[in-house]
Amino acid sequence: MSDFAQTVKQQADIVKVIGSYIRLRKAGAQNYSGLCPFHKEKSPSFSVHAGRQFYHCFGCGQSGDIFSFVSKIENLSFPEAVRAVAQKSGIPLPKREYNSPEEAAEAGLRRKLLDLHEAATLWFEEQLRSPEGALAREYLSGRGVSSDAIRTFRIGYAPDNYNSLREYLAQKFDPETLRASGVVGSKDTEDQEGNLVPGRLYALFRRRIMFPICNESGRVIAFTGRLLETPGKPSGEKSGPKYYNSPQTALYSKGQVLFNLDKAKAQIRALEFALLVEGQMDCISVFMRGIQNVIATSGTAFTEQQVGLLKRQTANVVVNFDPDAAGAKAAEKSIELLTEEGFTIKVVTLDDGLDPDRFIRERGVEAYVAAIRGARRQSDYLIDRARQQFPGSSSDAKIKAMNYLLPHIRRIPQKLERDQFAHDAAQKLGIDSAVLREEIRQAALKRQDHIESRAENRFATDLRAFEKFFIEAACNDQKSPEEYEELHANLRDFDQKMQQEARADWQQQVLQNLPEGLFQQLVARQQGQDIEATGVTEEQRVLLRKVFLEAGEHTRSHEQDKEIIRDLEIQALRWTIVQKRGFVDMATDRNSPEVIRISQEVLQLERKLRELECDG
Repeated sequence: MSDFAQTVKQQADIVKVIGSYIRLRKAGAQNYSGLCPFHKEKSPSFSVHAGRQFYHCFGCGQSGDIFSFVSKIENLSFPEAVRAVAQKSGIPLPKREYNSPEEAAEAGLRRKLLDLHEAATLWFEEQLRSPEGALAREYLSGRGVSSDAIRTFRIGYAPDNYNSLREYLAQKFDPETLRASGVVGSKDTEDQEGNLVPGRLYALFRRRIMFPICNESGRVIAFTGRLLETPGKPSGEKSGPKYYNSPQTALYSKGQVLFNLDKAKAQIRALEFALLVEGQMDCISVFMRGIQNVIATSGTAFTEQQVGLLKRQTANVVVNFDPDAAGAKAAEKSIELLTEEGFTIKVVTLDDGLDPDRFIRERGVEAYVAAIRGARRQSDYLIDRARQQFPGSSSDAKIKAMNYLLPHIRRIPQKLERDQFAHDAAQKLGIDSAVLREEIRQAALKRQDHIESRAENRFATDLRAFEKFFIEAACNDQKSPEEYEELHANLRDFDQKMQQEARADWQQQVLQNLPEGLFQQLVARQQGQDIEATGVTEEQRVLLRKVFLEAGEHTRSHEQDKEIIRDLEIQALRWTIVQKRGFVDMATDRNSPEVIRISQEVLQLERKLRELECDG
C-alpha cells in the first residue's frame, strides 16, 4: 500500500463512507450494523467496526477495509478506490505526474470544464427560481415534476438571452475554456488568407429547461435542454430541436454516458437489475416515485460503451422504451447489444401505448410496479414483434418471421438458450413441419441469421396425411358430376358451419400446412380443371404438382372421398378443444360462470370427438 493510500485509510471515517451507501445503525460502542449491500437479506447481518476500520457480513462472508468496500460496490480498481475515498473524505489528491505537456494541458482543461459545468448548473438553477423562470416552473409542475425532483436532479432554466450566461461564465473562465465547454458557441469566420477568426461567444441553450447530465461520480459534464414554448414564441426551425444535447467535448460523448447512473447504481446492485427507459422525463418520474434503479439513454441510440458501463453494475435489465415505432426499433437495438454481452433481458410493454412517465402519472406507481413484475422475456417480446410484422399463417409469413428472429437468436452466447428460443419461436409461429423445425434448430445452433429459401419448398410439401387426403379428394375427377358436386357442396357447408361455430380462419389453424387461400381454391374448383389452373400462386402450384407426382393415379371411390368431411371435423374438434382448454387453464377464477360453461363445452366436444373416431 502506498504512503498516500495509508494516509487516506488513517484519516477516512469508514462509518461515514459506508454510511453514504447503506443505512447504518449503532449496535455497540464502536459497532454499526445494516443490511448487506452484497446480498439480499431482510435482517441486518452486515457490521462495521469504527475503531478497527473494517466491515464483515455474517450472512455472505464479505469482509475487508474501506478500500475493498468502495472497490467492490463501485466496481473500481484499487487506485480508483483510493482516489474515491479521498474525495469523499475531503483529502487532497497528490499532484499527478504527466507524460507530456499535452497530457497535462488536457487534464487541466478537464478540471476547468468540470468547474465550468458546476457553475453553469448553479446559474441555471438560479434562473429557474427567478421571475423569468415562472413559465418553466409552470411547465414542470404540469408534468408532475415536484420541487424535490427539481432539487434532486438539479433542473434549471436557460432564459431566452444570448449574453447572460456568457457574461456570467466569462467572469470565472478564459475564452478557450468557454469555447471548449459545449455550453457557449461562437460564429467563427475565415479571413482572406483562410485563417480562423474567432467570433463573438453566445449561449447555446436558450429558452430551455435544463437537465444536467452527470458522470458516474455525480459531476455535471453536459446538459439536455428541452425547448419551452412561450406566448408569441412557439417552437419552430429557428428555435432548434425540441431536445438539444451538449455537443461532444473533452468531458462528454453522448454514447458513453447513461443518464442517472450516478444515482441509480447503488439500487441497481441492491435489486440486481436495472430498469432502462428512453427519456429523461421518464427516468425522473419513475425515480422520484421510489423506483430508483432506473437509468435512461437520453433519447439517443444505445451503444456498446453504455452496455459496458451497465455491465459493471448488473447482468439483468428490464427494458421499457416508448411504444411508438421509433421506441420499438430502439428497444430492438438495445436488446441486440445487451444479448451479445450475455445480459438477461425482459421487456415491459405498457397498456394503451403510454410511455413510463404518463403511465405512472395516470395509473399510479403500483400499476407500474406490477407492469415491471409482469415483464416478458426478450424471446416472447421478439416473437410477438415477428407475428405483428409478418401476420398470417402462410409458409411465406412464417419463414419471414423466423428470418426476422434468427439474427436475434444468433447473438445469444449460450447454445442451449439459442436452441430453446428457436423451439419457442417455431411453436408460437405454428410451424409444425419437422423438416423446417430441424432447419431452424440447426440455424440457431450454428448462429446463422437466415434460413435458405429452399426451406420454403420443403415446408410446402411436408403435409399431414389428412391434408393430402383432402387435396386428392377435392381434385378427384374420377366420379360423376353429381358425386363431384355433392362432395364440394359438403365441403362448402362444412366451411360455413365452422366459420359460424369456431372462427373465420379455421382453415389456417386446422389445415396449417396448406398455403394461404388454397382451401378456397380447392372447394371452388370445377371438375376437370387443370391442376396448374387450380393454384393461383406459385407456392400453391408447386405443392399441387408434388402431391400428385408422389400420389400417382387414384382409384379412390366417392364414398371413400366423402370420409374427408369426417376427418376435417375430427381435426377441427381437436383444435377447438385445445383453444377452449387453454382459456380454462389461463383463467384465474375457475369457479366463474364463464369458465364453468366452457368446461362443460369441452366435455361435450370430447364426447363428440370420441364418437366420430369410433365411427371411423
